[in-house]
Amino acid sequence: MSTQHSALAACAAVALLLGCSKKSAEVISIDGSSTVFPITEAVAEEFQKENAGARVTVGISGTGGGFKKFCTGETDISDASRPIKPSEVELCKKHGVEYVELPIAFDGITIIANPKNDWAKHITVKELKKIFEPEAQGKVTKWSEVREGWPDKPLRLFGAGVDSGTYDYFTEAVVGKEHSSRGDFTSSEDDNVIVQGVAADPYTLGFLGFAYYENSKSKLRAIPVDDEKADNGDAPTEPTMETIRTGTYQPLSRPVFIYVSTKSLDKPIVAKFVDFYMTRGEELVKDVHYIPLPSRGYELAKARAHKRVTGSLFGGKGSQIGVSIEKLLEGS
Repeated sequence: MSTQHSALAACAAVALLLGCSKKSAEVISIDGSSTVFPITEAVAEEFQKENAGARVTVGISGTGGGFKKFCTGETDISDASRPIKPSEVELCKKHGVEYVELPIAFDGITIIANPKNDWAKHITVKELKKIFEPEAQGKVTKWSEVREGWPDKPLRLFGAGVDSGTYDYFTEAVVGKEHSSRGDFTSSEDDNVIVQGVAADPYTLGFLGFAYYENSKSKLRAIPVDDEKADNGDAPTEPTMETIRTGTYQPLSRPVFIYVSTKSLDKPIVAKFVDFYMTRGEELVKDVHYIPLPSRGYELAKARAHKRVTGSLFGGKGSQIGVSIEKLLEGS
C-alpha cells in the first residue's frame, strides 16, 4: 500500500511540476549584440517586474552570433548594433524567418586610450585606417609610426569581437570595407575585457560602444575624432550624448536595433514585450547611458511593429554610415 501511495505521490509531484512549467512557460528568448545588451536587459527587468508570469532571457553572442540563432528560429528577438546584412537575410529566408526591424537607440563608437596617454589629443579617420587596415598588420606597431611626434613605444590594440556589429560598423566607417581589418589586435565580445585592457596599459588604443566608456570614465580617456569629410571645419569631435544624437560625431555615430520574428509576435507575451520596449524605451535607454531616439522615432517604430512591416530599412545591406533613422521610418 505504501508503494502505491509513493507512486501516487510521485505522479502528483510530476503533475505539479508540469503544471508549474506550463504556468511559467512564457519565456522570451533574446540574444545578440553586447552593445545593445544593457538596454534590453534594463527593459527585460522592468517588464518582468510588471509581468510576473514572464521570463526574459538575454544572451550576448555578438550581433553576428545573435543573427545565426535568430535566423534559424532559436530566438524570438535579436539585439543588433548594425543592420542585418545579405548573408543573414539569406539565412533567415532559408529557414522561413520573417522579421520586423526596430531601431531603439543611438550609439557612438568611442576611441579610447589610457588616461596616462597625454600625446594623442585627437586622431583622424585616416590615422585610424592606417592603424586598423589589414595592411597594417605587423607594420604599424608603434605610436611613432602613426603620427610624427608620438612616442616610439609599442602600440597595443583592443577592440570589439569580430562577430560584433560594432566591429562591422567600425571597419565600414574607418577602413571602408565591413569586416576588414588587421587580425593582430585583442578582440572580445565582452566590452569589459576591452575596458580592462586599455585601463591597464598606457600604450593601448581601443574602440567600443559609448555607454561602456561612460560607465568607465575614471579608467579611460576618449580621443576626439577628426573626420576630414565632415562639414564641421575639420574640428575633432568628442563623443557625447549630444554629438551622437545630432550625428555630428562622424563617422562613428550609429543607430542600434532589435529584430523581432513575426512568428514570435504571434505570441501575446512577445507582442506585449515589444510594445513595452517601444513605450518605455526612451526612459530606459537614458537610464543605461545610451542616447534615445526622438519620441517620434519610438512612435514610428511601435507603428512598424503593430503593422508588422517586415524587412530592413537598409535594404538588408548591413552597415551604412550617416543615416537619419526618423526619415527612414517615416518613409517606410
